[in-house]
Amino acid sequence: MSGKDLLSIADLEAQDISSLIQDAIRMKAEGWSSLLGGKGLALLFEKPSLRTRVSLEMAMRQLGGETIYLSPAEVGLGERESVPDVARVLSRYVDIIAARTFSHQSITTLARYATVPVINALTDLEHPCQALSDLLTIYEKKGSLAGLSLAFIGDGSNNVARSLILASSLMGMNFRVASPAGYGVSREVLEMAQGYASLSGGKIVSTDDPRLAIEGADVIYTDVWASMGQEAEAKPRRQVFRHYQVTAKLMSLAETGAIFMHCLPAHRGWEVTGDVLESPQSVVFDQAENRLHMQKSLLAMMLAGYH
Repeated sequence: MSGKDLLSIADLEAQDISSLIQDAIRMKAEGWSSLLGGKGLALLFEKPSLRTRVSLEMAMRQLGGETIYLSPAEVGLGERESVPDVARVLSRYVDIIAARTFSHQSITTLARYATVPVINALTDLEHPCQALSDLLTIYEKKGSLAGLSLAFIGDGSNNVARSLILASSLMGMNFRVASPAGYGVSREVLEMAQGYASLSGGKIVSTDDPRLAIEGADVIYTDVWASMGQEAEAKPRRQVFRHYQVTAKLMSLAETGAIFMHCLPAHRGWEVTGDVLESPQSVVFDQAENRLHMQKSLLAMMLAGYH
């Protein structure tokens, strides 16, 4: 991946993901290094962030590089200054750009005009950094990926679900998604995932029944019902998704030893009950930590061809 962009999980192959996971595990054990000394990362964010910003900034610092954060007010992406111009200017200053944008089109345009690698740090369509970190966490907890069943309960059309289904199917996992009618994974993404699964040995199940999805699953995953930019829809969505809350009763249908995942921030009492989020099965804060280690692995691979 050295010198290439990461805009979607579709930019990766299974071997890339395996290498990223193994490198992340090694870097997690090794700690700080000078691998990317003299390199600079620009964080170009249109949306607020906790985990993504801090993990990327600390990842670059722990590898010996430098980071500069650019807020929406400072850049005005596409308003104060055009996306192509921002891409070409930043390419003269830094070695890599990580962008968090409302529109996926913005990041594809950024990548088209940038002469340095671009990382998708979240758009309305995908969140590849999150999905890669999640697979790292699952691998750590379960010792493997192929053959495991991951049940995603909630909005199958959101960015995390899209990236997760692609990443899981590439790695031979079984992906089950339970969503209300009209909120499932798009046909385009579903067909892409099914294509990956046919080669990797995974299986894809799309249903409106959360019990069917979660029964015997090894990993149970949920996310907020209204993502950033959908705040006005929060109340009506709560009504639509009311039967898709992950509860202790629903978790009891999963495989013994199943883990619970959530990319955070979580709304206790909405998509998940507090007792599940705080239970021994919950690995949400290990997930959050692993954003740092996967980001280190990703930056090293993209800037140094390290694997």
